[in-house]
Amino acid sequence: MEPRIQIGKGRPSRRRGFTLIEIMIVMAIVSILVSIAVPMYQKAILRTKESLLHSNLFTLRTVIDEYTYDKQKAPQSLDDLVSEGYLRQVPIDPIVGSNSAWKLIMEDATTSTNQTEPGIFDVRSSSDKTSPLDGTTYADW
Repeated sequence: MEPRIQIGKGRPSRRRGFTLIEIMIVMAIVSILVSIAVPMYQKAILRTKESLLHSNLFTLRTVIDEYTYDKQKAPQSLDDLVSEGYLRQVPIDPIVGSNSAWKLIMEDATTSTNQTEPGIFDVRSSSDKTSPLDGTTYADW
């Protein structure tokens, strides 16, 4: 027997794929999930930057104190800490994104250990932004 071939008539073959409504439902679900995930991701990035800022400030302040104690004078610049081997490199201010943008607070000449050349007493972030997580400005940390 010969197989019958029907052209143009008869039952249409079933197509595989998704309907428009199915695709729209999936896209709606995906957009809801993305709208929840993106703000959480951005907040996590901000928390990481703030944590890194705290860590870098702690490290810089500790190293400035060690340098001042060892040399009996405060460093004149952050590069002094690198050249003397206290740091490998000056850390980056993660809020500003630069390692040369630190706000240096110099010693008062009357209270410095070496009164002829006052050096760095403290370091702060040069950012004028406010932390949305705790409401303080980064320059006050």
